[in-house]
Amino acid sequence: MLSAFGKAFKTPDLRKKIFFTLAIMGLFRFGSIIPTPGVSYTNIQTCLKQANNGGLFGLVNLFSGGALLQLSVFALGIMPYITSSIIVQLLTVVIPRFEALKNEGQSGQAKLTQYTRYLTIGLGVLQSTGLIAVARTPGRLFSGCSLAIIPDTSWTHIATMVCVMTAGTSVIMWLGELITDRGIGNGMSILIFTSIAARFPTQLWSIKLQKGIFAFLVVMVMGVAVVAAVVFVEQAQRRIPVQYAKRQVGRQSYGGTSTYIPIKVNQAGVIPIIFASSLLYIPSLIVNFSGSKAGWATWVEQNLVKGDHPIYIIAYATLIVFFTYFYVAITFNPDEVAENMKTYGGFIPGIRSGRPTSEYLQYVLSRITAPGSAYLAFVAIIPIIALIMVSASSNFPFGGTAILIVVGVGLDTSKQIESQLQQRSYEGFLH
Repeated sequence: MLSAFGKAFKTPDLRKKIFFTLAIMGLFRFGSIIPTPGVSYTNIQTCLKQANNGGLFGLVNLFSGGALLQLSVFALGIMPYITSSIIVQLLTVVIPRFEALKNEGQSGQAKLTQYTRYLTIGLGVLQSTGLIAVARTPGRLFSGCSLAIIPDTSWTHIATMVCVMTAGTSVIMWLGELITDRGIGNGMSILIFTSIAARFPTQLWSIKLQKGIFAFLVVMVMGVAVVAAVVFVEQAQRRIPVQYAKRQVGRQSYGGTSTYIPIKVNQAGVIPIIFASSLLYIPSLIVNFSGSKAGWATWVEQNLVKGDHPIYIIAYATLIVFFTYFYVAITFNPDEVAENMKTYGGFIPGIRSGRPTSEYLQYVLSRITAPGSAYLAFVAIIPIIALIMVSASSNFPFGGTAILIVVGVGLDTSKQIESQLQQRSYEGFLH
């Protein structure tokens, strides 16, 4: 991978794309530290030092690179776009019109992208309004800190903050599309990578200051082991062989080739962890907004708020396994794959075309999803293991969503660089 980056810097057009991507990443980080008008920056910094926020706010704060809890211009980060993309992707299974657009190719995909943009703006308005509604009351956004985050709560200031944060979401979406068009890699993934990686040095140094050099070294060793294991599993796949029959059309012959269908062990990516975290936080969010002191509210506060509670861990792992199977089921359609293979004369050796092929693919998919879901659940609870071992749950950077995204984006970007280098090598050979 390092050699690929070295060769890329020696290639003028690739070097230009890499520097353009780095410039956009820098601009994105700059917007993440600019406070929104009407926010008390001093009080926020004080509350950040006192409070320990987890749950859904902690998850969104992770994707925003710490911008959410600072109520910056880019406070919402990339989450509105991620949410709208997931919603549109799920709707393609439910709404026939969306499914038809998906099958239309590039033109249909362009319309779905436009719908995603509209939905992103709508979610930006809703999420910014909800965030400001929580932040305007002292002690709601930062538990244990009663300082006024928004000193002036008049409707004009609130409306201005909503407009600024929604506009920040639009700018982030535009920056991501710029990277996709003119830079290296998928723009949205690169911005998420930037947000998470920007917090690594601070988190590691915080562990060293709080727990000493021994705990710091333990975390680093665990981090290297986790990264190596994640890279290994993310690259692992089951290759199902496919043979295409040879066909004669006039004087031309087609087919007669062998290929394979790659089914990854982690076919669902990081989506199940995001779904599980969001769903598990809903009960505590309801208790927080209702202010109820009933028996069910007390049970939720005792069992579903602290991440190191056994009930929380079991519920979290169970939801991750469930959402892994659910997401794989809606994104990989064995019937559609089998029908396409049959149309183009392809077959799996030893398996008849049509329904037997679909049943075989479903069997393989369910078998390989089992270790994939267990792997996701284990990676997600690594911060909880870190809490038990070195009391570093809130600062442990090598676990859960963060490490999956960092490793996944890094592997994908390096593959794109290598493919572009190979393409240029072939072009040079042809010329």
